[in-house]
Amino acid sequence: MRDVTISSEPAELYKILKFENLVASGGEAKFVISEGQVLLNGEVETRKRKKIMAGDVIEFGGEQLKVRLKPA
Repeated sequence: MRDVTISSEPAELYKILKFENLVASGGEAKFVISEGQVLLNGEVETRKRKKIMAGDVIEFGGEQLKVRLKPA
């Protein structure tokens, strides 16, 4: 599991996949989410713009990402 630090809450799910280079583009991120290939906190998440908060765990493509908030 690797940590992902976001600068503010909430962050949109598809943007995290894109910025962490798990997909090539925002469009691809939206596609894999809508196809049910992404887990959020152990459950399938199909909402592309799902708001992600610190503490959430995203799973996709064999990777696990733990979301953390950047310290002020």
